[in-house]
Formats: sequence, C-alpha cells, structure tokens
Amino acid sequence: MMPRLYELTATQVLELLRNDTVTLETYARGLLDHVKETESVVKAWALLDPGHVIAQAQTLDQVPVGQRGPLHGLAIGVKDIMNSKGRIKLRDVVYHSHKLDMPTEYGSPIYRGYQPSSDSAAVAILRASGALIFGSCSFIRCKTTTTEFAVTNSGPDTTNPCDPKRTPGGSSCGSAAAVAALHVPLSLGSQTGGSLIRPASFTGVHALKPTFDTISTEGQKAIAPTFDTCGFFARCVEDLQMLADVFGIEVDEPARDILLEEMSIGLMKTPMWSTAGPGTIAAIEAATVILRGKGIKVEEVSFPPEMSDPEELERLQEVITQSETRVSFLREYRIDKDNLAPEIREIVENTARITHKEREQASDRHSHIRRIINDLAREYTVILTPSAEDEAPVGLGDMGRATFNTMWTGFHMPVVNIPAFVGANDMPVGVSLVGPRFRDQQLLKTSLALAELFRARAPRQLSDPSRKQVGNHGKG
Repeated sequence: MMPRLYELTATQVLELLRNDTVTLETYARGLLDHVKETESVVKAWALLDPGHVIAQAQTLDQVPVGQRGPLHGLAIGVKDIMNSKGRIKLRDVVYHSHKLDMPTEYGSPIYRGYQPSSDSAAVAILRASGALIFGSCSFIRCKTTTTEFAVTNSGPDTTNPCDPKRTPGGSSCGSAAAVAALHVPLSLGSQTGGSLIRPASFTGVHALKPTFDTISTEGQKAIAPTFDTCGFFARCVEDLQMLADVFGIEVDEPARDILLEEMSIGLMKTPMWSTAGPGTIAAIEAATVILRGKGIKVEEVSFPPEMSDPEELERLQEVITQSETRVSFLREYRIDKDNLAPEIREIVENTARITHKEREQASDRHSHIRRIINDLAREYTVILTPSAEDEAPVGLGDMGRATFNTMWTGFHMPVVNIPAFVGANDMPVGVSLVGPRFRDQQLLKTSLALAELFRARAPRQLSDPSRKQVGNHGKG
C-alpha cells in the first residue's frame, strides 16, 4: 500500500512538492486531517488554526518553481520559546493573519498573549527557506507545547504517541510528540539539559543537538546561555542533514564516507552509568554487539580519573546553569514573580546560596573538562553513549531526567539520537552518537551509516496513533 502523505519523511515529501506531483495545499490538508484524528490523545499543539495553515499553503503554491526555497512547503513545528511575528512576507506576497493574535507565550502565564514583533533567528531562516511553519508562528494559530520557559520538569498534557500513559519527555515535549505522531516531519526544539535528546529517545525519533552556537538563539528565551542550544527532531538522519544544511552548519573539512571496518567507536558509559535502567543497558549492549558483529572496533572509554566523580560533574553543571538562569529570569521575577514557577523563583532568589566564587571556579573547571573530553572524542569516529536513563516513565508528571545529556550540552559537542531499540515495555530506547565540536557534518554522515545498520538489525518503526487503539500500546 502506498504511504499516506503524512507518513512520508521530509526528504520524500520535498521531492513531491518540488516536482508539483502534489500541491502544498493537498499536503497541508492531509496533515491537518491526521492531526484531527490523533491530537485529542497526543496533545502536541497548544494552538491550531487550520485556516491559517491552508492559507499559507495556498500562498506557497503560487511561488514559481525557480524561486522556491530549499525547504519549500515542508511542515515544521516550532517550540514555544522561539519568537514568531504576526505579519510576514512570502516572495513578494504579504500575508496577514486575520487576527494577528498568534502569541509566543513561553509556556508561562506571564507572557499570555505576548506578540513578538519579529521572528527568532531560527524561525526567520526556516521561513526564508520556504518552510510551512506549522506551529508557534503568528500567521498560523498554533504552537508546540513546552514546559514553563523550558525550565520546569512538569509540563502540559502532551502524551507519548507510543503510549499515551507515558511522558514524551521535556521540555521540547510537543516538538518531539508532533514528529513521533506523524503530525509534521520536522520540528525545532532547544536543549539546555536534555530537552532534545531525551524526548527523542522517549518517543522514538531522530534528533540533532548541534555544536553549541552553530545555530543562533536570537529571539529564543534565554535560560542558561552557555548551555542553550537550538536543534531539531526528524524521522531520519537524512532529514536532520537537510536542516543542518539550511542552517549553514559547516565543517572545515568535507565529511567523508568511512567504511564500517575502518570505524572506531568509543563506548562512553559516563560517570552517570549507575543511573541507567534495564532498557538503556540493553540498548547499549545490543548496539555494541551489532557494531562488533560488523567488524567495527568498539573500545570502552572512561572519563579521566580526576573527573569521574558523578556528583562533582553534576554539581559543576548545576552551579553554572542555575547561576545563568538566575540572571535570565530576573526580569520576569521583578515584573510578576507570583506567576513564575516556584522552582524558577527559588533559582532567582538563590536559595541554593551559590556564590560568585563558586560560579567562577565551576566555569573554569568545566571548561577544562570540556577541552579534555573534546580531545578524547577526536580519537574516535564517534562516541557511543546513552540517550536517556531508560524508557519513558509512566505518567505525565515526571518528564525524566537529563542525566546523560547535560554533560554533552555543556561540553558543546554535537549529539545525534538514533531511535533503534525498544525496552521491556515495547517503548523506544535511543542511543546517542557524539562527535567533537564543529564536526557535525561528519557526525551526521556516520550517524546515517550506523542508523541503517541498527535499523537492519533492531528495527524500530514509528507509531501511527490513528491505526491502532491508542492507549493499549505497551505493557504499562
């Protein structure tokens, strides 16, 4: 049976749209029909106005073939901490929303109804590339759900498309769920701790957290600026590559194909390994067996002894991120602290009593570790490491911990989640591939080869909630 339009990857859809095999309006209507069938369970979107989606699609359909951008017509969701303006221009056609009431609210009552006057850098680049912004932009009344300011660990009612009794992870929960539920093939998210890689692992999709500061975070709510990183979700590595190209993520040396038998994989369980659950342990073991079965060298690598204390590493990260978050949210605290989440208020009030001296020492120490780990990664084709502690937890209150993610975010190294494995409850469990800083393109090329290898040996297919009895997937 031919796949339905909403089931196609971004790469597949783009080929149809470029050749006018299908109109963008037809594509958009197909997506909206699928959203209508499944959104009552998934709850990936906070706001949705189908009329705005169709109107934008009709406008993009009018763009001459020779003037179409590299992402022409691709539907993309955007996390609700990225600004979207209310009036846009598409190829000399000015498009207004009929109400100009498409707020970017950061998941907070403080910004209810807030209408930015300009796009975030990431949204502007997508728009200029011809994308159909399917969420969190002012000319289509919709945005992906997120936790408050992407800081808190409890969020909206968004469910995991693989099992609605479980969390999709946070804070980019809506962005991950929208891709996993086949609502859109691509979405933007952000990561300060583990808000890209962990939800990708929980929902069974691919994700790229690029090298720090390779994608501008201008127009995105700052949390901890030396950790904040913009990235994206997709259904395959090819689609991650497409977005990396659009965002101008380049390398000094062209990425090259490496024969499997010439690869060298550094297996880094990290000092946090004691927190790994059975699903993650099994996934790492299975990945290792698959790789070695193909003649790939896999070598277990430990953190240097002087930096192998998990409590010290967590404390360094906590001191830096909380100190920066305190600065980032002083404005909201002074304006309307009663409507600020209690955990954010506590950070601004510095109830942890973090001193400037402690912050300075933590930053220096963390920078030292960053250099050492980055140099260590250069000795291998990629680093193999966990994406999450285990399968997605049951319930929506606990969105999981960023135990295995925050270190790589702080080390500024690119990470790709490969959703190749399943746990005991038939839920996705991803593994992370990590590269040295600014070698994102080589990481993506290697990830493509290894994702195909894992998929052939341990297939994991995305779940279409409309084709089964939602709620009966998994064993609890």
